[in-house]
Order: sequence, then C-alpha cells, then structure tokens
Amino acid sequence: MVDSMSPTAPDAPPVATTDATPAPARPGRERLRILLAFVRPHRRTLALGLVLGLVGTGMSLATPMVTKWVLDTLSSGATLVAPVAWLVALMLVGSVVGMYQWMLLGRLAEEIVYEARESLVVRYLRARVGALMSRPAGDLVTRVTSDTLLLREAASNSLVSLVNGVVSLVGTLVLMAVLDLVLLASTVAAIVVVAVVMSLLLPGIGRAQHRTQEAVGRLGGAVEGAVRAVRTVKASRAEERQGRAILDDARDARRHAVTAVRTEAVAWTVSWGGIQLAIIVILGLGAWRVSQDALAVSSLVAFLLYAFNIVGPITELTQAFTTLQSGMAAAERIREVEQMPLETEPHEPAGTRPAADAPAGTSSTSSTSSTTSTTTDGTAGGTADGAAAPPVVRLERVTAGYAEDAPVVREVSFDVPRRGHVALVGPSGAGKTTILSLLLRFLDPQAGEIRLDGTPYDRLTHAEVREHFAYVEQETPVVPGTIRENLLFSRPDASEDDVRRVLAAVRLDGDLAALPDGLDTSLVSSSVSGGQRQRIALARALLREPAVLLLDEATSQVDGLTEAAIHDAIRAQARRGAVVTVAHRLSTVLDADRILVLEQGRVRAAGTHEELYAGDELYRDLVAALRIAVDDVDHGAHATPVR
Repeated sequence: MVDSMSPTAPDAPPVATTDATPAPARPGRERLRILLAFVRPHRRTLALGLVLGLVGTGMSLATPMVTKWVLDTLSSGATLVAPVAWLVALMLVGSVVGMYQWMLLGRLAEEIVYEARESLVVRYLRARVGALMSRPAGDLVTRVTSDTLLLREAASNSLVSLVNGVVSLVGTLVLMAVLDLVLLASTVAAIVVVAVVMSLLLPGIGRAQHRTQEAVGRLGGAVEGAVRAVRTVKASRAEERQGRAILDDARDARRHAVTAVRTEAVAWTVSWGGIQLAIIVILGLGAWRVSQDALAVSSLVAFLLYAFNIVGPITELTQAFTTLQSGMAAAERIREVEQMPLETEPHEPAGTRPAADAPAGTSSTSSTSSTTSTTTDGTAGGTADGAAAPPVVRLERVTAGYAEDAPVVREVSFDVPRRGHVALVGPSGAGKTTILSLLLRFLDPQAGEIRLDGTPYDRLTHAEVREHFAYVEQETPVVPGTIRENLLFSRPDASEDDVRRVLAAVRLDGDLAALPDGLDTSLVSSSVSGGQRQRIALARALLREPAVLLLDEATSQVDGLTEAAIHDAIRAQARRGAVVTVAHRLSTVLDADRILVLEQGRVRAAGTHEELYAGDELYRDLVAALRIAVDDVDHGAHATPVR
C-alpha cells in the first residue's frame, strides 16, 4: 500500500515500500515556472531586494572609476579630499544597503519556507487517505524538511543573485569598454568560454540534484519503516540485512550527490580558471599597451580592478545557477504533492444542505431496546418493541475499492441502528476494515449510497460526517505528546471527571496512577505497553461520546480481564448509542445485537450469534477455528471462549 524504498531481504520485516518509479525531472522551463510560483506572492519584497542589490552593484561598479580619479588627481598634484570622500561614501552606503538587503532577503526566504511547509502540511491532512498512504512517510517528511530548505535558497537569494550578477557583469563590461576596447576583447573571450562550458554542465547538475533528493526521500521512508518495525527486525535477526537494504538508498543518494559535486567542481574550476587566465592576459597586454603609450597607467589599474571584480559577478552567477538547479528540483517535488487528490466537499453552501440529526445521545427519537431484527442482507427490520426508529447510518448496495477494476466490497447493504452493537466478522480480506473506511468517508463508494440520518454522504462535508463517529484503529496509534493530550485529542473541553470516568471504564485508572507523572506522562519517552495504548485509544473514543463508535480489533492486545472490562464499556456505549465492531476474535462480539458475516466483499449472512451458529456454515467454521465453545445455543445461552 505504500511506496517502495529499497529491496529487502526475503525474511526481513515489512517496511514502507513502493513499486512506483520516481517521476522523471520536468524540462527546465517548466521547473522554473514551478519555482517562480512560490515567489510570486512576494514579488514586491523580492523587487525591493532587487533594487537594493542594484544599488549595491552600482556602488561596486563606481569604485574602480573613483580609484582612477584618485590616481589621476595624485599625478596632477590636486587635492585628494573629494575622491577619497567619494570612496568612503561608496563604502559606507554600500555596506548599509548590503546589510538591509541581507536582512530583507533572509526574512523573505523564511516566509517562503514557512508557506511551502504550510501548504504541504495542509495538503497532507486534507488529502484522501489512500493517496496519502500510498507514499512512504519518510519521503513525505523529507519534502517538508530538506526540500523546503533547498527551495529557500533558490527562491530568494538565487533569483536576486542572477539579476544582480547579470547587471554587474554587463555594467563591468560597459565600463571596461570605456577604458580600453582591446583589453575588453580578451575579457569577453574568456567569458564566452565560461558561458559555453556552464551551459553544457548545468543540466547535468539539475538532473543529479533531482535524483539525489529522490534518493534522500526513499532513504527517509526506509529508515522510518525500519525504526517502526525495530522489534521485528531484532527478533528476526535481520539487523544486518535490513541495514544493507536501507544503505542501498543511502548509496544512491551519495552516488547522485557525488555526481552533482563533481559537475559543480568542474563548472567552478572552469569559471575561476577562465577569469584568472583572462586577468593574466589583461596584465601582460595592458603592460605592453602602457609601454606603447596607448593606455594610461590609471586606466590599466582601473581595468585590472574591474577584471578582479568581474570574478564576483561570474562567481555569483555560477553559484546562483547551481543553487537554482537544486531549488527547482525541490520545487518540483513539493508541487508533486499538490497532485494528490483532496477530499472533495459538496458545492452548495452549507446553509442549503439538510442538517443531520443530533447524535444519538441527544436524539429525541427513543429506542428502548438495542436488539433489532434483521433481514437477510443485514438491514434493520425495526426495534424489538416495534418502534420504527430510523437508523443513524444506512448502506444501500454499496460497492467500493481502492482501484476501479478491483472492488473490495460489493453491493453491501445494512443499517446501523441508533442504539446497539453491530459486529462485522469474516475471513481476512472480506472487506471489514474497508466498510469502516466507507463509514468514515476515507473512501467513497463506486456505486450505491451511504446515508447519515437520511442524508446522502455526498451532500455532507467530511467534517459533518465524522463528527458523528469516534474511531479506534487496529494499530491504535497515539498522538505524540502526553497521555492527557491523547485522551483530550478528540474532545479538548472534557472535564477531569469525564476523563476519570472513561479511564475507569477501560481499567486504566490504576495503571496511570502508578506512573511518575500520571496523565502528564509522555507517550514518546515512556514504556507504555501495547495493551495500554489500545485502552488509551478506546478511552479517547469513549470520551468523545459519539453517535457511532467504530472499533477495529479493539481487544487484540489485552488480557482476558481487561477484555472483559472493555466488553462492559462497549455494552454501556451500545445502550447510549451505536457501536460497530470489526473482530477476528469472535469472543469479543458474541453478545452483539447483530453480526454480519462477510465473505469476498459481500454480506453472506446476518443475525445473532445463536442464529448464525445454527444457520451459517462459514460462521460455524470461524467459531470452530477459534475454539469457542457454545453451550445451548438454541436457548440463547452465551458462548464462551475455551481457555
């Protein structure tokens, strides 16, 4: 389900992988347009930085001419006050302008980084779950961290440096032409050679930088997956093999980075060597012209100053071009994230959409019994006392999957009553967790319809749907932070009494009281067990007091006594609202009001445990496989797991 990182050893644990081949780099012009899109909102600030840069460039261009003035004044015997004053003024003003430009562009760079990171984070959190999970987490993190830093340099300093460098180079050449055309010709020849070599080398630098950043992204995903599965890695004695697999990506990153460094080194050497050779030629040719009285000494000195100064613009341009290649590659990777599909919302204004009914806990509809009769397709036939309470959620012939040609669930229909416990059971791959994804709208149906309080899902926003649900995932992830922050994650305004109540319901109150910092214990640094994390996740869901509580293997990591406590909490919740449970351990759902048996994405049978045990062969096989003893099912006695 996730993107590939690197090949792993046959017995190595699974890590985040993808079979997708990295997208090839776009043409240079298209990548430059992508980069400029990040700068466009700040064009005024960038323009001001450019003006300041041009002012500073003008100061540096004027300095050799003023130096010539000093030399000419010295030879004529006139006072040096005026030319020296101009030199000092140029130095002071240039320093102040340079300092202000530095601060301005530094702030601009950080603004661009922040906005890029904000765009990425918002996109991650609003993207479709399937699209987000198809990429390795490490690669997504790399785009927020290192790629945005490369973008910073290219989007601020490089663009300004390009313009400043071009203006400085052209201005220097113009003033050189004023001083001596013969010496200018040798300088231009060197610049042309440098430009040709750079035009040949820069595309290679860009390709190498793009491949380096792709390899770094894969490396981040591989490391993240291996660290997440570190217990499996160690238990499988696969440290060395997994390390080799991860280091394959590190070697790829190194290889591409070395290629980029070598190409940059050649580019810098050519540019620097070309200018140094030009200076030697200027010095020899200029000395000869001075000896022939074709050039004044002051003009030769000024020309040499320009020749030395021209190293600055060429160096600036070389650095700007190489940095720009990295920035364009980073901008392209950041923009790729924007291709991830978002969760779409209804087009009509919120005021025109029918409001969903209140959650079950506050509904005016009364349903005194949580036991419902069911039709063969799983839909509710009414409450036990005959009251026709409408379901909170209804699925009508829903077909859905993660690829258009491979549906995971097919024509599934059933109701979730306002109160009671509905359980989904069946073999692995039957579509149980996919149904939870449909209820939470992580996945949209390819056919059929889902209704919440009578309103079709496609007429509600994702937030309007999800405010009715609380969800406990199979892996029970916790949010980085303290136990208290995790408990309050879905309901920040919950009181201390409410927190204590749900902790007691899942039998966590005693465990947490024994921790040094109690509820303020960090879940990152503490050794909280898997079962405790599972109960924290369940307590977090119960604290929200949802209309529908969704549980995906909620008791997979707990002991028998804790499992009994969780069952009590589920039964209590089922009396207040709806509970939908996915379970492989049938002991957790034997007393459910309705059990839906799924096979190959379809509802095979529906009923109570006793009804299904008597009438469905697959259900009996599931019960037998888990060694559950059934006592007097015909008389409605509860089944108990064999210990």
